[in-house]
Amino acid sequence: MSEPTPRKFTASDGLTLAGDIGGPEGAPLVLLMHGGGQTRHSWAGAMRALIAAGYRVVNLDARGHGESEWSAARAYTINDRIKDIDAVVDGFGTPFALVGASMGGLTSIHAVGQGLAPAALVLVDIVPDMEPKGVERIVGFMNAHHGGFASLDEAADAVAAYYPERPRPKDPSGLMKNLRLRDDGRLYWHWDPVMFQVEDPSQFREPLARSTKKLGQRAEVPVLVVRGKLSDIVSESSIASFRAKVPHAECVDVSEAGHMVAGDKNDAFNAAVIGFLTAHMPV
Repeated sequence: MSEPTPRKFTASDGLTLAGDIGGPEGAPLVLLMHGGGQTRHSWAGAMRALIAAGYRVVNLDARGHGESEWSAARAYTINDRIKDIDAVVDGFGTPFALVGASMGGLTSIHAVGQGLAPAALVLVDIVPDMEPKGVERIVGFMNAHHGGFASLDEAADAVAAYYPERPRPKDPSGLMKNLRLRDDGRLYWHWDPVMFQVEDPSQFREPLARSTKKLGQRAEVPVLVVRGKLSDIVSESSIASFRAKVPHAECVDVSEAGHMVAGDKNDAFNAAVIGFLTAHMPV
């Protein structure tokens, strides 16, 4: 089995994107795209499972996140992220699937709406009709700590308060994958806070509605929604609304999982995704 190795990709605007790659060369490609405020490390278990299933996998840090560069030009629109997908998948020449959580999933919907042709699309706890309170909670968390943290324990306390369903780790050292130590001695989240000043979320509604309509017309692109049963972002009514617009979409609920489905119940998540990909993009 091919172990993941670091790989740098160059975006169309010259920005350097960091990722990991693994799996047999020439196999169908799976591009993993995390949610806003996460890094590629959130997919570690999924990447190992997909490689073991025989897929070529790229696990990408989105621009402005993790080890990918921050954009001095403030290029953080959804169209910038779509161009990043193109920059990655164009170099492989194989069928590819997009697996996107939250921000990564919305980017994928737009990409397919603009003509990208993946062999399969997996949306992880995200559909266009999101629950407003859940969205407000996420945005509130990401905007709440621009002053950073004095210690790892302080950062762990903030995460535990935001996500009380997940036990607080006794050893918070794993959080360092999501933090940066700056010259002032404080720890800051790894994402560029400028992202929240680039686009007004209310401006997404009409373009997202158009992209969703186009996705519904593209039955040749199989779609799976993996929803955390305890999610405050995607409700049963959210799923019903999406399936009315994209009738060929399949949906799977993962019990005892919230919005961070892969992190909450990784084995169940992997089984659902690999089963779907085996049916629609076999190795």
